[in-house]
Amino acid sequence: MQVVTLIHEENGVFGASFPDFPGCITVADSLDAIVPKAAEVLAFHIEGMIEDGLPLPPLRTLAQLRKDRAFRTDSAGAMIALVPYAPPARAARINITFDESLLARVDRAAEAAGETRSGYLADAARRRLAAEVNAPAAVQLDEPARRFRGASAARGRQPSRRKASNRT
Repeated sequence: MQVVTLIHEENGVFGASFPDFPGCITVADSLDAIVPKAAEVLAFHIEGMIEDGLPLPPLRTLAQLRKDRAFRTDSAGAMIALVPYAPPARAARINITFDESLLARVDRAAEAAGETRSGYLADAARRRLAAEVNAPAAVQLDEPARRFRGASAARGRQPSRRKASNRT
């Protein structure tokens, strides 16, 4: 699921809040860091609600939120992002094939990080998926948000993306 998130900037600090989860907020020093951090804080907040036996609020779409007067006020000058959230799931055993030298490198890296092979690979997959999901997620809400993103965003240009090297 994806949760509507408001991102505000003040004096170079970016803050994220969630209209459907009042009180769940976070800050970061860069626009690049705020969405992944928001996803982490949202997961922590929701997991806490579940542990406390609190019901989760119904998630509203952006169209539904725009009908809400409080949302329109809170979102003035904000960027809107869709932050991914995946509820914790049960572990599943899988069988995969790796090049032996790559697997040896993964094992060494996992050991150096104090993790298991499975944990290391799962974390790598989460990071890659979050980067792919979050990269295009921010959309402009209004003219102040477009000015905030800069002149190229206001003209509708997308930032260039370099293809990552597959070298290991």
